[in-house]
Amino acid sequence: MAFEPGPAHVLEADGLSALFLALLDSGHTVVAPTARDGAITLREVGSLADLPAGKTDEQAPASYRVKERSDGAFFGHAAGPDAPKRWLHPPAFLRFRAHREKTGFRLEKGDTSAPKYAFFGIKPCELAAIGRQDRVLLGGPYAEPAYAERRKEALLVVAQCTEAHGTCFCASMGTGPRAETGFDLALTELVGDGRHELLVESGTERGAALLSGVPKRAAVPADLEAARAATARAAATMGRTLETAGLKQALQSKVESPHWDDVEKRCLCCANCTLVCPTCFCSTIEDTTDLTGSVSERWRRWDSCFTLDFSYIHGGSVRRAGASRYRQWLTHKLASWVDQFGETGCVGCGRCITWCPVGID
Repeated sequence: MAFEPGPAHVLEADGLSALFLALLDSGHTVVAPTARDGAITLREVGSLADLPAGKTDEQAPASYRVKERSDGAFFGHAAGPDAPKRWLHPPAFLRFRAHREKTGFRLEKGDTSAPKYAFFGIKPCELAAIGRQDRVLLGGPYAEPAYAERRKEALLVVAQCTEAHGTCFCASMGTGPRAETGFDLALTELVGDGRHELLVESGTERGAALLSGVPKRAAVPADLEAARAATARAAATMGRTLETAGLKQALQSKVESPHWDDVEKRCLCCANCTLVCPTCFCSTIEDTTDLTGSVSERWRRWDSCFTLDFSYIHGGSVRRAGASRYRQWLTHKLASWVDQFGETGCVGCGRCITWCPVGID
């Protein structure tokens, strides 16, 4: 039987602290936004005090700054450089280890852990990105087992966006600034005029169970209206827009466009865009051996279509020019991804614009 969402509730700051403690008591490691190393980014945190209350970020092409804000908002920022992908589909993953012995070798299983993560305060675009990864890594006949274990245990608490930043365009992609489904709990922070409360909505039975022991009050129509108005303001102030009608056909008909050569003059092929992208899933297999030759390991590591080795086959790389690598990335993300998975691989988070060192939009 499908879960029927119950009525929304409103939490004070004390209630939010109780919700955070409930996540910890459930045995989950909490991953939440925190201010660290000059950025507001996701990290494993131990208390509500680790959240970036009173901080926001300012984003533009090749530009990122953390700034103070006066209202003490917990979630008044955009998506940072890290996404849940780092925990659900780790950058480096040990597949197996082999030990050489006198009569042969012995295989040892690699990483068999199934950590329980609670993603607290992730943005709707990041929630949508998890959905993209689910289709890639869990859809079809060959699911990624390590991802499946982590994903099964993950709790998703999304913070609806109440303001947009300079490189955001989730409204164009239909992935934000408000998430309607896919979460366990959804929070909308309501601040201003002396008010600081959070509207909370349950999306699953697990979410409702977490909320059951948290101090709260029933939301009234004015609370719901305020929450809708806050996300509507964010949608109306997006820093970017992308026209998606006919986009796949337009890109696939322009594979020989001189535009790719123009971009190549600026692109460094540094792979920043793919590293910060919350949906990129490409990986490579790396075999290593210790100096004695007695132990070898097989690792799965993140890879990028911007590297020469990514398309290497016998005789060399298929995509030697930077223009061809940029074209591969963009046309896959916005066109051939649709052919493969029925939707684009872009969620409009704007990370690839912010973290491109030369500001390619």
